[in-house]
Amino acid sequence: SRWTTRDLWGSELASNFYGCSHSSRKFLDSSVVTQPDRYLLIVTSGGLNQQRTGIVDAVVAARILNATLVVPKLDQTSFWKDSSNFSEIFDIDWFISFLAKDVKIIKEPPQKGGKAVRPYKMRIPRKCTPQCYLKRVLPALLKKHALRLTKYDYRLSNKLDTDLQKLRCRVNYHALRFTDPIQELGKRLIQRMREKSRYFIALHLRFESDMLAFSGCYYGGGEKERRDLGAIRKRWKTLHTSNPEKGRRQGRCPLTPEEVGLLLRALGYGSDVHIYAASGEIYGGEETLAPLKALFPNYHTKESLSRKDELTPFLAHSSRMAAIDFIVCDGSDAFVTNNNGNMAKILAGRR
Repeated sequence: SRWTTRDLWGSELASNFYGCSHSSRKFLDSSVVTQPDRYLLIVTSGGLNQQRTGIVDAVVAARILNATLVVPKLDQTSFWKDSSNFSEIFDIDWFISFLAKDVKIIKEPPQKGGKAVRPYKMRIPRKCTPQCYLKRVLPALLKKHALRLTKYDYRLSNKLDTDLQKLRCRVNYHALRFTDPIQELGKRLIQRMREKSRYFIALHLRFESDMLAFSGCYYGGGEKERRDLGAIRKRWKTLHTSNPEKGRRQGRCPLTPEEVGLLLRALGYGSDVHIYAASGEIYGGEETLAPLKALFPNYHTKESLSRKDELTPFLAHSSRMAAIDFIVCDGSDAFVTNNNGNMAKILAGRR
């Protein structure tokens, strides 16, 4: 092979990257900027990593508004149907204490006269800038004192000043730490992968039916696929009909498991390499996975590496299952994804 072990499992440039999330001296302590009687509540949306981006943005929004943040409420009604609350996925005390100098965070809504304050509900536009928050949200906050922002995903612009971007990094890469039971199982699975092989690849394989339907792409499954995915697409009222061929040419379609296998072999990874696959329920099941497993027979998942009793507490909770995958992907030697979604972006930042 023209590739050396170092090329496949490491990078000479890695040492040039370093964390840079510390705030500047200009960024005042939360005790100075937080105003009394301003409370921000948010309800996240989507799966684990989409919700994670919402939590990150909520902390920054609270800072922009000089408000106290109530620990975010997770989405328990979407496609993922996960009843977990914040403290069952993330270490809530660590989250509050780590960010104490940036934003004041409380666990429950404030009380007035022995009853929880009823917040005023509103939804704000996507990619709302700090100026947009000050114009649209702050007047309502000053009038009502407690606001609940619903369906809170991608509701904050990416164009922020450096100190607010650094706050985003502090939340995402430092303050959001998984609970001990999730971390412990994740670490055990990494250890089991290491027992099998010195190096391993983590593959984030998004190939669930909802993901494929949302992409608007076609994967060669004939009339049955068109019927299955077409029915799911009807859930999203605003989805435009797309041109699958054009989307594929532009690289907008998630790679199939077989395409991922061919890509890895072309990069120089041999058939003896061990792969940890982080995925939900693959559309087409074993039949879809067969070409990838033929190229890489050493194919593992959290289900195949765990004992039944280890995984049972997490099985009914898709977000906790996704958190276990996140930890193993984070601890792998190489990471590859078939799509550029939320988890892939967050892991790229961490790594």
